[in-house]
Amino acid sequence: MTARPALDRSAVRHFFVRLCRDLQVPAEVGVRLMDDAGIQRLNRDFRGHNTPTDVLSFPASPGGGYLGDIAISRDTAARQARAQGHSLETEIKILLLHGVLHLLGHDHETDGGAMRRRERALRLQYGLPPGLIERGRGRNIKA
Repeated sequence: MTARPALDRSAVRHFFVRLCRDLQVPAEVGVRLMDDAGIQRLNRDFRGHNTPTDVLSFPASPGGGYLGDIAISRDTAARQARAQGHSLETEIKILLLHGVLHLLGHDHETDGGAMRRRERALRLQYGLPPGLIERGRGRNIKA
């Protein structure tokens, strides 16, 4: 069995708080790191895709004090981090950024590139490498 890469949860939490503050996220967001089996169940049950994925976003009903949930597969994120040559922490930050933008109503499948441009600007602001949309994986991310 392969050892799981270390993750600085404090650094990820700090990034997430800063991201939500900078984007003026109007409500709470839940984040769950899970394994491939767990995210595959969510992907199958909510999107009809019986495969693991890296990140799913689940918007809450409008008007409440809760924006929604983001589910991230730590397993998939670790593989993607290795393939991209950066840390698991960096990959999870990229996935959080992508998920939050979806919860805020962005949709790269229908918005003519607006989400891609916003994500790119934020990545550059935070010093992050290319994100999901730029890597060509952004088409299968959203719940």
